[in-house]
Amino acid sequence: MRGVGTILLAVQVAACGGAAPLGPAAPAAAGRPLSGTVTVLAAASLTDAFNVLGTEFTRVNPQVTVKASYAASSALVAQIVQGAEADVFASADEPSMRRLVDARLSESSPRIIASNKLQIAVGAGNPKKISALADLARPDVVVVLGAPTVPVGAYATQVFDKAGVRVAPKSHEADVKAVVSKVSLGEADAGIVYGTDVRAGGAKVQGVDIPDQHNVIARYPIAAVKGSKNAKAAAAFIDFVASPRGLDVIAGFGFLRP
Repeated sequence: MRGVGTILLAVQVAACGGAAPLGPAAPAAAGRPLSGTVTVLAAASLTDAFNVLGTEFTRVNPQVTVKASYAASSALVAQIVQGAEADVFASADEPSMRRLVDARLSESSPRIIASNKLQIAVGAGNPKKISALADLARPDVVVVLGAPTVPVGAYATQVFDKAGVRVAPKSHEADVKAVVSKVSLGEADAGIVYGTDVRAGGAKVQGVDIPDQHNVIARYPIAAVKGSKNAKAAAAFIDFVASPRGLDVIAGFGFLRP
């Protein structure tokens, strides 16, 4: 999902590169095998990692289809609150998960599965020679940010506040993938994104580190959604994501361990 549009993915195809090689996945459930569909709504920054996790999970649970939809966490939880079908929600921030819990729509206690740091994303070769947050306030630098209502945008605001830097972005984007896209296409000189998304952006983007005293740590919780049509498989999927193998896969894409 980009912005508020939805991309539904039946995760039964070959995993994209970036994680550790495929290894043992979720153990087969005792007794009757798991079956049916697990609908997962996950933060856009988890796209590559969750594609691999879904592939591994269905490899040992072949009667299960993992249907994943990716977007800004704030948009996804709003959809769940409004009645969208979901079995699992994985967020890039704790406030979005708290909204699910406060709405009494969490079937299980949230579990932290990863964390992330922010970077400044710039084009390949860093044409504007950006080396610090203060450079983003220069009049010759075109900056795009996530919308203030989405996690990556809210985190960027915290970073600028901590650094005492004021930036006037050209645009506010619907999710972190859209920010990276603008930078990679040359439509912007820089943006604030997760370090994992700089890595996923390939050769067209590179990252400039943000000092720890100005950076923030994004924490990623996951939980089952109340009213799930496949609660048993949803619980098994969450257990796998939070297992040592699942955490290895996530870390393979550059995420920090919880």
